[in-house]
Amino acid sequence: MGTITLEQMLAARDARVRMQDELRSRYGAPVVSFTMNIPGPVKYTPLIRRAFFEGYAALEAALSDAKLPILWSGAQEADTGCEALFAVDGEALAVKRVCVAIEDANALGRLFDMDVLAPDGHKLDRETVGGGARSCIVCGAQGRGCASRRTHGVEELQAATRRILCAHFAESEARRIADLVTRALLDKVYTTPKPGLVDRSNNGSHADMTVAAFERSAEALRGCWRQCFTVGFETRTAAPDATFARLRKAGVEAERAMRAATGGVNTHKGAIFTLGVLCGAIGRLWTPESPHEDVDVILRECARMTKATVEAELAALSAHPEAAVTKGQRFYLEYGMRGIRGEAAAGFPAVACTALPTLRAALRAGHSRNDAGVYALLALIARNEDTNMVARGGVAAAKEAADRAALLLADGALPDLHAVRRLDMAFIQKNLSPGGCADLLAAAYFLETWSGSWRRCADHADKPF
Repeated sequence: MGTITLEQMLAARDARVRMQDELRSRYGAPVVSFTMNIPGPVKYTPLIRRAFFEGYAALEAALSDAKLPILWSGAQEADTGCEALFAVDGEALAVKRVCVAIEDANALGRLFDMDVLAPDGHKLDRETVGGGARSCIVCGAQGRGCASRRTHGVEELQAATRRILCAHFAESEARRIADLVTRALLDKVYTTPKPGLVDRSNNGSHADMTVAAFERSAEALRGCWRQCFTVGFETRTAAPDATFARLRKAGVEAERAMRAATGGVNTHKGAIFTLGVLCGAIGRLWTPESPHEDVDVILRECARMTKATVEAELAALSAHPEAAVTKGQRFYLEYGMRGIRGEAAAGFPAVACTALPTLRAALRAGHSRNDAGVYALLALIARNEDTNMVARGGVAAAKEAADRAALLLADGALPDLHAVRRLDMAFIQKNLSPGGCADLLAAAYFLETWSGSWRRCADHADKPF
């Protein structure tokens, strides 16, 4: 990742040409030579590498979609930059069309240089397949005029390159987070059986809710998670509580979208808060070089964002108890229950110490994602104060429900699902619903998937030339 010289670049180019010639001779087929257009003396960084392998994967997929079999492919990394070669079974013009489409697909493609060599060594121009002249990355002018006149200095070109890279990966990360949170919400509702909650078997203690309503709500909230991540990223240099303040405004918009999708039914209000804070924390920690996946650090950031505001609001409530209007506020004054806000201010200990380790342990033991989720939910019910349970049945009923869940976990093994279904019926008879625990289960599902997901999708085996 150091500064390279012109001599090093020329040597790398010569070696690449020799390998191109060898592949054309060996296969008698078109060869794609893929490098990055990176201005300046530094050609290899973690961010450039990430962009390169995104292009590599896009090229593999596009060739497959175009029914152009790859006869040979290889990639290597060096201080002179990442480079890849493909020998492709197909017409050179068809291969060039695929490459131009990738280069023109988005701003990141402007940094891709995908040359196509015909079997006779002739290099195809973009114009041969209807591709236009490429634009300047700084001012957008068409053609090579800016480069030939050296209109823009190296520092200006490097800054423009980094803007392209950062903007692309921030947007793609926001989409990925939205996908993962949406999947977590669906995993939560599909997990069956869930005592007192909507699942594939029944509607639990909720006459106004169905699986279909949760599905509509989850899809309607997809944009919320993108927005919360973006809020975190945009306020990453501001005070943590400033991020939380903006997230709350985003949460109000998300709740309106939820109710519009469900006809006014509250399917995900608690999840909007919990998962919105998590997405905001990830945004504050995120860098385009390497998205932050350390769950402990993410949860600590959640506490940093929310603690001051939550403590101030609870102190004000204690000073003016007559201002209590919600059940959660009254439970705090009567029982000291801090609810989901207190959970966030403490860094979501129920997720860190109960839900996530229980979920992971069950998955490592070979249980399905569904059964691992059932196990994690029972652990949450047994160990976590849930204001929804108190609101529906009172403190004594909530305590009895927690004790019954703890009994099912007493031997340390995943309980028989028939026993969980009996607990479900008992909860329904008493109109109990651990909705707060369900939101924490969704958070655990999300963090379990998020942790290591970037590493898995960004890991590429080096196939040196």
